[in-house]
Amino acid sequence: MKKTLFLVCLLHFVSIESAQAQQKKLTIEDAVLKQRTTLAPKRLPQLQWIPGTSDISYVENRDGMDVLVRDGSRQPAKVDVITLAGLNEKLKSAGSDTLARWPAVKWTASGVFRFEAAKTIWQVSTADVSLAKLDSVTWPADAQAVERSDSGHVAFVMEDNLWVEKNHLRKQVTRDGSRELVYGQSVHRDEFGISKGLFWSPDAQRLAFYRMDQSMVTDYPIIDFTQRPALDQPIKYPFAGDSSHQVTVGIYDLNSGNTVYLKTEGPVDQYLTNVSWSPDGKFVYIAVLNREQNHMRLNRYSAITGEFDVTLFEEHDPKYTEPQHPLSFIPGSPKLFIWQSRRDGWNHLYLYDTKGNLIRQLTKGEWEVTDLTGFDPKGKRVFFTATTRLGINRDFFNVDLASGKLTYLTSADGVHACIPNQDFSAFIDSWSSPVVPRMIRTIDAKGKVMRTILEAPDPLKEYAVGTTRLYTIIAADEKTPLWCRMILPAGFDSTKRYPVIVYVYGGPHAQMITNTWLAGADLWFHYLTQQGFIVFTVDNRGSSNRGREFEQATFRRLGDEEMKDQIAGVNHLKNLPFVDPSRIGVNGWSYGGFMTTSLMTRYPGVFKAGVAGGPVIDWSHYEVMYTERYMDTPAENPDGYKLNSLLNHIDKLNGRLMLIHGTSDDVVVWQHSIMLLKKAVDKGVQLDYFVYPGHPHNVSGKDRVHLNQKITRYFEDFLK
Repeated sequence: MKKTLFLVCLLHFVSIESAQAQQKKLTIEDAVLKQRTTLAPKRLPQLQWIPGTSDISYVENRDGMDVLVRDGSRQPAKVDVITLAGLNEKLKSAGSDTLARWPAVKWTASGVFRFEAAKTIWQVSTADVSLAKLDSVTWPADAQAVERSDSGHVAFVMEDNLWVEKNHLRKQVTRDGSRELVYGQSVHRDEFGISKGLFWSPDAQRLAFYRMDQSMVTDYPIIDFTQRPALDQPIKYPFAGDSSHQVTVGIYDLNSGNTVYLKTEGPVDQYLTNVSWSPDGKFVYIAVLNREQNHMRLNRYSAITGEFDVTLFEEHDPKYTEPQHPLSFIPGSPKLFIWQSRRDGWNHLYLYDTKGNLIRQLTKGEWEVTDLTGFDPKGKRVFFTATTRLGINRDFFNVDLASGKLTYLTSADGVHACIPNQDFSAFIDSWSSPVVPRMIRTIDAKGKVMRTILEAPDPLKEYAVGTTRLYTIIAADEKTPLWCRMILPAGFDSTKRYPVIVYVYGGPHAQMITNTWLAGADLWFHYLTQQGFIVFTVDNRGSSNRGREFEQATFRRLGDEEMKDQIAGVNHLKNLPFVDPSRIGVNGWSYGGFMTTSLMTRYPGVFKAGVAGGPVIDWSHYEVMYTERYMDTPAENPDGYKLNSLLNHIDKLNGRLMLIHGTSDDVVVWQHSIMLLKKAVDKGVQLDYFVYPGHPHNVSGKDRVHLNQKITRYFEDFLK
């Protein structure tokens, strides 16, 4: 895909710098608190198509006033629908509370939109700009996991139990829920693409729900230090190799009031993922994955009786297989569906029938489908986003289900996100690149640009930001290209030698470098360059969107190949005349904290200073689902766990290392860094340490300014 462009980009640096040097400097508050607001590229909130028309709608801010706008997709035809102030006047006249910002708007017809406010569903007719009250939201304010059907039925969790509402009649479905018996919530710690626990059937007459028994999982203490005395608020946390929770799937029938549980026979600790309803609502499909995560069965069950019906197909992988997406049924063809799989090494689309027969592989190549957007109304083509240019671009495509013909719909170099209209005959294409802050255009079904809606100005044009370079180096395996991002200070002088901060993540399901605005970098990195640092990142093998072999290079040895690639990056830096090889630091959070601590201890002397946030220290103390996928269990892979436990390497530390942890971290529990502190004391090794009371796995809000100040000062003290 785009082979010519691909080769050119491998051979040359791509440098992105401000066209005109400016002198204004970022403050750390600017970099942290404004990077997604006033210093982010302009956007058009609530951008959407208006059904039954060729028009679009969005919210625009004009001199502090928010306006709902209707506009043309082919020709400019901007019309103000109503201002927020005008909407508030109508709400006030109706006896309702007013709004501080625009609510989520959904157009239901050409001149009608709806929104929810003050526990009420309202409708506005734009013909006379009239406001009408449609319905009241009756579920409790403290309800969790609220899931609404298209017909208006609602399911939610309250006081640990499952409830449903139909025509404002509330019914309690379960009565034995507790912190140990969880209903209707996300399970398997949000792995395997799971993000919720309630699933309405297409006709909203049945509700599928997860039931998770975690009574056998060890309690883990999370301490609330705001109480006197401090209060233990334990969570359920299954360590690798230990007992995991047990999940089943229930089906509640709204008409009969009966519940059946799917007979998902097999080990009690298997994973039930990618829940999908058949179009007629009679069956439920589940990807059943064994705990070893190397064998998946796509099973179908009766939604009426709960009985197992058939296994459509199976997938095996000697390392691991990871189903991430539910079935996507073809409109007008209820016996055909799309399945996403990495079985050929890259995430692609496969067309199946409901007997389990593979009709054809629809997409193929050394690139990955990242998002399946939908189908045209006749079910002839499927539209999707996929990686291009060695994974750093995102482009929009369609593929013909009958012929397999692939069509590009976007062409500009960068990262695209497209919104289809109702019949998939036109699309809103929002995209950016390191030199394009944001551009929003409409395109037709052949990818031809119809009009440009927005060309966002550079929000940093007044600031002294430096040059960003995107390029590739070769990995430690001496064959695989790796993307790098280097941010040079404004006023960069190639005759000087600069200290470098290597920012690292390095783990699966993450990609640090993309061909988008700021090249995927944090604005804080540009603040660091103002302090005289070069900031460098490399996406090593093991990270995302480069195919199965690229990711699985780290199997059973988390830390080994990733660090070799990071060291390849450091060796590259040391060969640059403007880098001071004696002043290289490293920083990362979570998996990046693990990588930072690993690099500081297993490659002593390479880095002068490091800051590791929320670091995994010993994989045997991390959760079952994630760890066992990449490491197997501690009993199956004792050498891998021992080698990559940083408790066994802290005595080799050579340089200044600071650990940072949130005291309420429920992902990488606080115990990780505490264990390393204890081992450091035992070995007579000096570490620096800081905790953020009450923060979970990351530090957010205004406290993030404090965090970034602390990291910046640490590198100023020990790297400059």
